[in-house]
Amino acid sequence: MSPALPDTDNLTQRLGAALTARKHTLATAESCTGGLIAAALTAVAGSSAWFGYGIVSYANAAKQQLLGVSPETLAQHGAVSAETVAQMAVGVRHLAQADWSIAVSGIAGPGGGSVAKPVGGVWFALAHAEGVETFWRHFSGDRQAVRTQAVEAALWALLQRVEVPKGC
Repeated sequence: MSPALPDTDNLTQRLGAALTARKHTLATAESCTGGLIAAALTAVAGSSAWFGYGIVSYANAAKQQLLGVSPETLAQHGAVSAETVAQMAVGVRHLAQADWSIAVSGIAGPGGGSVAKPVGGVWFALAHAEGVETFWRHFSGDRQAVRTQAVEAALWALLQRVEVPKGC
């Protein structure tokens, strides 16, 4: 996490302005963050103009039934994987007919981690017209700290791709 990372309110305000300027929409598919990204987005007055769908798919069954994650992906890679979040992001983007989507799945702790998938590890996927990007981050702290940092990382990643640099 960058020490210069703006706070969540600043990130959501900037993201909303960038989506509005582009006339784009956004959808979310969340597992370990449990709707916290959607909550941060909807805290922005007027967010209904650019945010319409937020799905909490904590259980694997929800990932399959609501977002189209394949049982094979879950069996081979698990819920906390690049493959799963990519399918989650594509699924919610398609469902919402949104320009952008973000999906998140991780291990917030305090238990449930392993050497391969440690507590604090979170996978993200961004889906857009050009395809899907996945990335992984490892956060420290307690369960709430991991979830808060995951929200900030998701918002920051979206902002970096949606916001048009000044002067362009």
